[in-house]
Parts: sequence; C-alpha cells; structure tokens
Amino acid sequence: MPTHAERRLVPYRPEQLFDLVADVGRYPQFLPWCVGARVLTRDEEKLFADLTIGFGPFRESFRSRVVLERPQRINVRYENGPFRYLNNHWVFDPDPRGCSLDFFVDFEFRSRMLQAAIGVVFNEAVRRMVNAFQKRARDVYGPPAATLAVRPAAPGISPAKAES
Repeated sequence: MPTHAERRLVPYRPEQLFDLVADVGRYPQFLPWCVGARVLTRDEEKLFADLTIGFGPFRESFRSRVVLERPQRINVRYENGPFRYLNNHWVFDPDPRGCSLDFFVDFEFRSRMLQAAIGVVFNEAVRRMVNAFQKRARDVYGPPAATLAVRPAAPGISPAKAES
C-alpha cells in the first residue's frame, strides 16, 4: 500500500502545470516508466485514458477516469487493470512565486509480486515522476523566471513598470 504525499513550490503558474498534467497522451514522452498512453474520450471536465507502465520485466496497463477542475485540481480514479485501488490527485494553488503543488498517490497492486517489486523503488519512482513534470514545464514553458515575469499588467501600467 505505497502512499506518497508531497507539497512543493514550483516556479510556474497553476494553469501551466494543470495543462501539463492534463495532457495525458504525452506522458510517454517524458514520464519515467510510462511506455504507453491512449486517451479514449475527453471533454472539458473529464477524460478516460489507458496507461501502460513498464519497469524491469513488468508491463501493466490500466484505465483511469481523470476529473479536470481547471485550473486548480485534477483527480484520478482507477477504473480497471492490475490494481486493487489507485487514488491520485494534483492540486495547483497560486503563489506569488509560482504554484504551490500538492501531489498525492496511494495504490495497491493485486499481484503480490508486483507490489513487492514496486515497494523497493516506490519513493524514488514517485520523486522522479514529480521531477519529470517539473522538467517538462521547463522544456515546454522555458526558464521559470521568464514564465513568471509574463503577467498581465494592471490597467494604465506598462509591462516594464509593472516588473520594477
């Protein structure tokens, strides 16, 4: 029953991080151990996706229902696959320095062998996963200072004066 909860300050806007996490179809491009992703249906409020994870000799696919509460929260509910259960959420809170990111995941595999295998590397795997999203933000949006500096100025104030 591995569980991980983490809160960290990320120097990107909540909307940007929300978009990265909601872009499930691109996960295999940057997310460790995600070897396949297929979005089955999607609208503004939810999506259903099949993900395939692979580590060592193991390769497992599962279906999730992803509820999108733009731009503040993403909840993932397990539908079917190799887990007994999987609970996951992302919360994106605005902060003057970017976004306060709250990440939580809790799951249990049906297979004792899979559970034992992931138990050995779970904390490192989750840390690498969250770091992969932060690196993806940098790759997509550029250096953090540039993305935070580009904010709408108050009416009547030029952007140059707003930054000083």
